Amino acid sequence: MTPARRGCVCGLSVSFRSSHSTIELLSLSPFLIATPMSEGALRHRSGNEHIHRRDDALLARLGYKSEFKRDFSTIHTIGFAFSIMGVCASVSTTFFFPLTAAGHLGLTIGWIIPSLFVICVALSIAELTSAMPTSAGLYYFSAKLAPPKWAPLVSWITGWANVTGQVLLVCSIDFVNAQMITTGIAVGSDGRVVLGPAPMFGIILALLFSHSLVCPANSRILARLSLVTGVVNVTTTISVALALIIVPGSERTPSGDAFALLTNSSGWDNNGWAFILSFTAAMWVLTGYDAAAHISEEISSAARSAPLAILTGVIGTEILGLLLLIGASFASANITRVVNTDLSMPMGQVYLDTFGKKGMLAVWSMCIAVQWVNGVTQGVDASRVTFALARDNGLPGSRWWKQIHPLTKTPVYAVWLVLSLSAVIGVLVWSDTALSSLAGATVVGLYTSYAIPIFFRITYGHKTFKPGPFNLGRFSRPIGAIAVLWSLFVSVVLLFPLDPRIHSSKDMNYAVVIVVGVFLLSALSWILSARKWFKGPVPNITSEEAANTGAAFEGDNESPAEKIPDDSSLDQPQSTKTS
Repeated sequence: MTPARRGCVCGLSVSFRSSHSTIELLSLSPFLIATPMSEGALRHRSGNEHIHRRDDALLARLGYKSEFKRDFSTIHTIGFAFSIMGVCASVSTTFFFPLTAAGHLGLTIGWIIPSLFVICVALSIAELTSAMPTSAGLYYFSAKLAPPKWAPLVSWITGWANVTGQVLLVCSIDFVNAQMITTGIAVGSDGRVVLGPAPMFGIILALLFSHSLVCPANSRILARLSLVTGVVNVTTTISVALALIIVPGSERTPSGDAFALLTNSSGWDNNGWAFILSFTAAMWVLTGYDAAAHISEEISSAARSAPLAILTGVIGTEILGLLLLIGASFASANITRVVNTDLSMPMGQVYLDTFGKKGMLAVWSMCIAVQWVNGVTQGVDASRVTFALARDNGLPGSRWWKQIHPLTKTPVYAVWLVLSLSAVIGVLVWSDTALSSLAGATVVGLYTSYAIPIFFRITYGHKTFKPGPFNLGRFSRPIGAIAVLWSLFVSVVLLFPLDPRIHSSKDMNYAVVIVVGVFLLSALSWILSARKWFKGPVPNITSEEAANTGAAFEGDNESPAEKIPDDSSLDQPQSTKTS
């Protein structure tokens, strides 16, 4: 028999083994030959179909029918996780916070401390996602883990907090991208062109409009875009960080000072409190990693791939972010000069001093491109949360926002809603503390939605929780407790302004206004209406449809993720399967 021809000339694969099966994590084939589909390719396609059926069966057990295409592989999902945090761009745009609050100490230790605590939050979210991989994500987790009597209210609060944080994050990403563009224009024109709030608002609207054209794309396009930009993001960050350390500038910070010198340029007299405020940058950058949970209905082998992407994205971002900030610390010898630069963003001044005008503009252009894709991925993430909450009738106009476009198989109306709300919030551009307001409100919204399901995971839901393939075992409760306490701590800290000297409305940190406003709106909605009809997650699949996927709803003690037959059993003839 003639052996089947292979279409791959060279490739790389990495796998891990669970107690159930061997799951492929990475498969790259950079060189392909256009040949007829081989026997191996047919087996691969068949294997993917088995995995997708397994994913759909798990989703059915969670109460939902599959409406998306599962075009995100594990490597695509990891790329998505990196893209949504956009290390080189996000760190460059929030560089101002630690620099102003604590100088070199804020750039290094002010990044390391919150990073360690965020790992605990990410571990807990990854564990929950592995057990219940659905686009509903956090509010679904809360509903299933809270006492049944309080489940609808807890789910309502979590859902609104998460949607609020997601929409604010979209707006803040495009706000800082607009600032980056105005900084680039100022440098390119040698300071002759300095754009004010009105042109900047126009840039924000243009960015949001461009996202409205890309975010509704089908999952396959989004997956490939995420992978490419994830690679660009990582390579750009490493290259810039090393260049900042190696390339000699006009002044260099001594090694001892680069890691430990505290310079308080904020308006607070207490250096300890100012140092705590330097955590703002890390906390804003390290948000949105729950995105893997929200696109889990588009991920192949979601119960394993989604938690892996969450942890890889967070830990990778923390390491790369620290490397970039160390480079920036060495390149920022004169803190006062960098803080008081005429450019919209101090990091632009650091790049200009180190690389010169042409080098700075080249690096800055890459950061702008990465930040644009960051906005795309966050728009996708926010739209999936909005779609899921609307699917459970948790938003005004839910019948529109839960619709899936028949051509793209994506929630197009939900995308447009998210971007429209972001445009409205963009009016904060006329405030001098706009970024502080957006960053603070974003972190409060998202970390509140992170803390609630984790809290119920380690308290009421501890004995009834059914773990998925990824679980923390006996460490779940201590790690979860740290995650909850840290989330509460930063939610309070980031409501404070970087400078307490408020002379007018332009100096005010509007984070507390946004957070209280949304809280009052959701509370009134609940009291006046929602408590009568919102029941939390609502199954949208019939028992017959669930049966067709191979799912069942028995009241056993087995995790939904573990109940579905593993991939190896799917390959066996029906007569050989065990019950």
